[in-house]
Amino acid sequence: MRMIIFFVHQNLKNLPLSKILDIEKINNVDKPIEVANGLPNECYTNQDYLAHEKEKIFYNKWTAIGVGSSIPKIGDAKPYNLLGIPLILIRDKNMDVRVFHNVCSHRGFKLLDKACTLKNVIRCPYHSWAYDFNGQLVATPHIGGLNNHQSTNFNKTKSNLKEVKTKLWMDIVFVNINSNELDFDQYIKPLEERWSKFINKDDQKLIVKSDDYGYFSLEVKTNWKFAIENYCESYHLPTIHPELNKISNINDHYHIQGLPNRFAGQGSKKYDQIVKGNKIFDTFPNWEKSMLKNSEYIALFPNVMIGLHVDHFYVFWLEPLAMNKTKEHMQMYYVGEESANGEQLKEMRKQNLKFWKDVMLEDINAVEGMQEGRNSPVYNGGNFSPVMDQPTHQFHKWVAQNLVG
Repeated sequence: MRMIIFFVHQNLKNLPLSKILDIEKINNVDKPIEVANGLPNECYTNQDYLAHEKEKIFYNKWTAIGVGSSIPKIGDAKPYNLLGIPLILIRDKNMDVRVFHNVCSHRGFKLLDKACTLKNVIRCPYHSWAYDFNGQLVATPHIGGLNNHQSTNFNKTKSNLKEVKTKLWMDIVFVNINSNELDFDQYIKPLEERWSKFINKDDQKLIVKSDDYGYFSLEVKTNWKFAIENYCESYHLPTIHPELNKISNINDHYHIQGLPNRFAGQGSKKYDQIVKGNKIFDTFPNWEKSMLKNSEYIALFPNVMIGLHVDHFYVFWLEPLAMNKTKEHMQMYYVGEESANGEQLKEMRKQNLKFWKDVMLEDINAVEGMQEGRNSPVYNGGNFSPVMDQPTHQFHKWVAQNLVG
């Protein structure tokens, strides 16, 4: 009986999208916002739908899987599971971040199961085959028999680790599993052009990870898309973030919609730099003086949320764990080493991290509430405020277009 259930489940994973949900509902998402509906319930609750989302959203697109500063030294390595695909992030001998499929080419054993610092090779725990940090197979113990480590009939070059197309940008590690997306420089160009009035490419090199009060993570009982939707809009500020709304009122916010549908979000015109007595964080040197109070909060699709301020920068990346479970990672950065890790500014960093963590904790009820609501048979996508929900609608359109495109 167990065998029958297993094979039926495996077959259902390959159901065409039209057998899982009404394609017309997906097409309706792309209509003008006044008459569009949101993504249907199945996109948040149906396990069979996930197979389509994995392939068309996470494997076809540039997807964030971490930050480069988490593996700062040569040989630093860590595993990551991207919706079932095991990966290795490693810092090579040229100090570049590389990503490989976390599987030995010999018998398919997973090479790495926890973060570590490797000396010279990635060694398989099963038969001790070893790969250098470029992924090349360099050792095959006893392949030709006991104490014979070579075989005339075996070509090592055909058994190197399989590398994943990878790009490091603003310390974020992006991968394109299927290697079929735009070149990353073209992919990120619209956002870099938008932000050119704030930071240029030289300024990007100034960001430094905070080691003491820089990172936290949360596991949330929600689909990853709800985190993106919530981040895109400021409509919920008065109800979910009443204290934040006092500092940066909803009326001080503006919509951000990047073309061609790669990012969306919101900006504020009321950001005040963090000050304690005569202490202040360093700022980006090329930020336009007339826009010092501007800050922008952008969701870069599919799974990155970025906050850019004149004196700090943060990254949220989403790790989908299940249809109704997501791990949110946050890393904070400042301009220069002194602001990021200097003892004089430690309390200010602590205060800043707490502020943003509290904001994200307030969002949990919102995103988990939407997840629970999607179990209702009478709700199936809802609608949008033509004025307040434009960035959220843009994200829904991006998902819909990639599902059926």
